Amino acid sequence: MTRTSFVSRRAQAALALVLLVTPAVAACKGGSSAADGGTREGGGPSASASATGLPAPPDVAAPPADAVKTADGLASKVLTPGTGADKPLPNDTVKVNYTGWTTDGKMFDSSVAPLQPGRRPQPAEFALNRVIPGWTEGVGLMVVGEKRRLWIPQELAYAGKPGAPAGMLVFDIELLGITPGPRPPANVAAAPADAQKTADGLASVVMQPGTGKDHPGPNDGVKVNYSIWTPDGKLLDASKEGMPMARAVTGMSDGWAEATQLMVTGEKRTFWVPAALGPKARPGLPPPPSQDTTMVIELVDILKGPKTPPDVKAPPGDAVKTASGLATKVLTKGTGTTHPTATSRVQVNYAGWTTDGKMFDSSYARGEPATFGLNAVIPGWTEAVQLMVEGEKRRIWVPEKLAYAGKPGAPAGMLVFEVELLKIMPGPPMGGPMMPPGMGGAMGGGPGGRPMPVPASHP
Repeated sequence: MTRTSFVSRRAQAALALVLLVTPAVAACKGGSSAADGGTREGGGPSASASATGLPAPPDVAAPPADAVKTADGLASKVLTPGTGADKPLPNDTVKVNYTGWTTDGKMFDSSVAPLQPGRRPQPAEFALNRVIPGWTEGVGLMVVGEKRRLWIPQELAYAGKPGAPAGMLVFDIELLGITPGPRPPANVAAAPADAQKTADGLASVVMQPGTGKDHPGPNDGVKVNYSIWTPDGKLLDASKEGMPMARAVTGMSDGWAEATQLMVTGEKRTFWVPAALGPKARPGLPPPPSQDTTMVIELVDILKGPKTPPDVKAPPGDAVKTASGLATKVLTKGTGTTHPTATSRVQVNYAGWTTDGKMFDSSYARGEPATFGLNAVIPGWTEAVQLMVEGEKRRIWVPEKLAYAGKPGAPAGMLVFEVELLKIMPGPPMGGPMMPPGMGGAMGGGPGGRPMPVPASHP
């Protein structure tokens, strides 16, 4: 429902890390929470570092003669041998202490002596496949307990990206721990001969039979453990181990929708998805990559969604119309007596369809209600929800001018929603701009509820 997502401390640290695919330019303009672990660049002095940071190593300007170089130009030197035996793989999560300098000796980032005011020294944790290429390669050479200096050429760092540290970068890194990530499934490159195949080319092998009897429907959500791979074994997306994720059945890709509806609760299955069943291009948005993928899905639970309304094409005769053109119909009377105002914060369950009966967004698919300010959603929602009281369920037909008004990438035309007002929240509305229904809500991260997991793009 909203553009803001609440993540764990570990996830915050990973997302804030200057080495990640998006440089921490914003952090250069101010501090951030201690939960980031002192991993962003910029800011002022802290208790653990001066305004200039830690002194640069003597060989910061260029790798010394005894540094070892790889074929693509990465240079490194072991400062302290490690005690471990295993090296991390790209899908693993690593725990590190690190400091980075530009070749003129200026420190720009550190987990041990952060520059930001109030930032505490704290190791950083992140997935090794979501950092700059020089880090993926360099840390992949290390074992736990090892401390190594890396000289990363610009093409393996930020490649001239505006706002990011420029030129060759030098890092001192201590590898503290490795958490194994997902491993590619057997036969990741192609389906085996005994795989089941559907008419449109989706192939699958049941790895673990299910215990349930019911299959998810197109309007349902699913709680799943999953991983998605390229045929050469590169991880595109995955749920965290032991933390099943809620996903919509529809709205991601034809392959995902077909695959999940073949399953029952408790089942684990590997799917080989042809590119033709992958995510489709949307108007106004960059086209998704066209590629075959391999998915491993374990269906933990089915999150039942509402049925498509029989009157989705147009408001029925008993719908009430307002002067603006909004049409509504009460499905379940409420128990409350107070109506929200245009600035109220409300908690709702909802689902939305285009007039061809395709669901594009749903809080049911997430498995929990949504909360947002009525002054931060599409005009049709602001008007309609003010007509309701707590406990009421209402169907609303929102004309395009009160919805997204032709905004590229958003659901087009008249939209139909079923909304259940659970609670009018106390206090002022939530601060900051928020995504209205259908623009990155329960069905995923993209406009119109397009949640197809996309690979991280390295800088």
